[in-house]
Amino acid sequence: MNPLAPSFTLIICTYKRAKSLLRLLKSVEVQTLYPDRILIIDGSPDIETREMLKENQFQNLDYIKVDEKNRGLTRQRNFGIDQLKPACEIVCFLDDDVILEKEYFNELLSTYQIKPEALAVAGYITNDTNWQKTQEPDGIRNDQFIFDGWSRVEGSRFGLRRKFGLAPDEAPGMMPDFSHGYSTAFLPPSNKIYEVEMLMGGISSYRTSIFKKLSFSEYFEGYGLYEDADFSLRLARKGKLFVNTAARLEHHHEASGRPDQFKYGKMVLRNGYYVWRVKYPRPSVKARLKWHATALLLTCIRLSNVLTSTEKKEAFVEASGRLSGWLSLLMKKPSDD
Repeated sequence: MNPLAPSFTLIICTYKRAKSLLRLLKSVEVQTLYPDRILIIDGSPDIETREMLKENQFQNLDYIKVDEKNRGLTRQRNFGIDQLKPACEIVCFLDDDVILEKEYFNELLSTYQIKPEALAVAGYITNDTNWQKTQEPDGIRNDQFIFDGWSRVEGSRFGLRRKFGLAPDEAPGMMPDFSHGYSTAFLPPSNKIYEVEMLMGGISSYRTSIFKKLSFSEYFEGYGLYEDADFSLRLARKGKLFVNTAARLEHHHEASGRPDQFKYGKMVLRNGYYVWRVKYPRPSVKARLKWHATALLLTCIRLSNVLTSTEKKEAFVEASGRLSGWLSLLMKKPSDD
């Protein structure tokens, strides 16, 4: 237990994932630091989640089923924020398909003591990437991304981008002037705390005071791809954001509740453009060219998966969505929506 931990509420926005939600709540149940309140904001059109929670009781849990008007990730998050009690100092958000390590909340909340200037802190996903310790200095060597004494495979798409002069030129969690940077998944499992400007929303926490002036943008309807990047970039203008790699959890990428591949591909381009212009409303001509060149290169890479992947139809449909999204930018940019 951490007697100095601030009062905190956990909000889980869920949609048709009763089994995944139960798995997550069981990992919350054994935490060394337990939430003062758990809010389940359910946008499911069925009653499966409600029935699951009737059969499985959890301490301090409040269940709220929202109507269609408040359905969708950003709307459900904003709805949950409106339900917070005045005494709550920190609000934590978790995707419903993650599983926490036992010290997750203890490590996450301790960051606000170690970094009192923090406005937001995210946790760290452990099961997406294989890291190895190394003595090599930071950089790229033989397809290995090396950062802070750790190395991982960078990935072929980054190698191809490098050949075209389109590789990221900022640290993980920071956005280059043409966007398309390294995500926080490129931060190593060092148990250190890193300053960033973009957080993964489904493993994040915030001081509740920030919501007096900010809210999640309802531009991102439904699935809400990149809504977390939009919010954290706007928040980073006001103060500091961190990832604590000692606050660990697993992400299991539940397929249910996700949009179809065409719609997803289109959102990658349109929402990606929108978020880029949040950080850089007036990018240089060079940055504009690099953004579009990278977007089209990544679309071509996704299309090539039709030949290299076992999920050929999914690859083709997503690539078609990306191309549709890119062409739509020529007629109507997201800022005009």
